[in-house]
Amino acid sequence: MIKTLISSKTRVKLLLKFFLNSNTTAYLRSLESEFGDSSNAIRVELNKFEDAGMLSAKMKGNKKIFRANTQHPLFREIHNIILKHVGIDQVIEKIIERLGAVEEVYLTGKFARGLDSRIIDLIFIGDIDKNYLIELVERVEGVIHRKIRYLVYSNKENIDWGNFEAQPLLLWSK
Repeated sequence: MIKTLISSKTRVKLLLKFFLNSNTTAYLRSLESEFGDSSNAIRVELNKFEDAGMLSAKMKGNKKIFRANTQHPLFREIHNIILKHVGIDQVIEKIIERLGAVEEVYLTGKFARGLDSRIIDLIFIGDIDKNYLIELVERVEGVIHRKIRYLVYSNKENIDWGNFEAQPLLLWSK
């Protein structure tokens, strides 16, 4: 959907990178190796976003570090569009809100790093009916055309947060 509205593939990648997880930071060369795009194409888009106030930047040594400007008036709307593009809005609506005793849900994996993926990695915390969760996940996967991989914990104390490739992003909380 979003790719028909926004023709620049680099711009779409940057929106996912910075607006899915607002804690994400990156600099030009890291984005070049991550996206596989030319540094010039990325630089042009970064400058447009910065000029529009959608990204903020600070210098760290000789690197210009970018991050989403969460104070921008359109931040929340762009974030919600990205969630809809990924299908996370459907996960929240059709899975989390129907499971009952869910305390928190975290997004992990590639999406937590702001990268597009065919797999949505989630951590559910609470007293959850796992059989019902499996049924709901299968239904939602058909709607969003992505696979959902998940872990279920009864409480946060049992989680070794250091085992995840990216800092998990709190997606939902009771």
